[in-house]
Amino acid sequence: MMLLRSILFQAAFLGWSTLVALYALIPLALGNRQQLFGIGGAWSDGINLLLRLLCGIEIRIEGTEHIPAGPAMIAAKHQSLWDTAIVLRLFRGPAIVMKQELLRIPIYGALCRAQGMIAVDRDGGAKALKAMLKDARAAAAEGRKILIFPQGTRTRPGEHVPYQPGVAALYRDLKLPVVPVALNSGFFWPKHGVRRRPGTIVLRFLAPIPAGLDRDTFMKELETRIESANAALEAETRALL
Repeated sequence: MMLLRSILFQAAFLGWSTLVALYALIPLALGNRQQLFGIGGAWSDGINLLLRLLCGIEIRIEGTEHIPAGPAMIAAKHQSLWDTAIVLRLFRGPAIVMKQELLRIPIYGALCRAQGMIAVDRDGGAKALKAMLKDARAAAAEGRKILIFPQGTRTRPGEHVPYQPGVAALYRDLKLPVVPVALNSGFFWPKHGVRRRPGTIVLRFLAPIPAGLDRDTFMKELETRIESANAALEAETRALL
């Protein structure tokens, strides 16, 4: 039964995403970025509704009191496609740091460009870093939240992947507080496969790391906060499964 519900969800998810993408072509053609931001939030809401109705997956967001009112960096664990969808509802118009290859996806790539996402050429060296910082400064100047997955890829629960230097470069250049994020989405919407397990996806915002720390101190603090919080959250999740 779980597999059947998971397959139904996957079909519904693809159908919903296609409909939203087609509808978004209108504000895309008109250059209406604010309307695109709203559509992104609606897409996220639809995904969460499908998860609840078809898979028995609830959503819980914790620690929103830690989110600064103005521009800030959000550094999140990354276990699932869900992680990139939910931020479109949690923040209006976040600037997500993403790999440049995603811009080649038809329609999706154009929508990302139109929303001012921060695409990074991972093999571009200093030139790519300079472009990333320029785009991030522009997003911060607009008062937007800048989301980065500091490990640079999706991970499985319990998997350790090194933290990449891009987050430190942004932290040093933007001089903004960084809000770490722990989550357990990989238990319910895994990196690979279609099976969706019922339960509760939890996204937990942690206390911000203030601007102004030196690079090594910041990287150690960020990794320690995220990994310790994620380990605790994963232990809580396993106890309920």
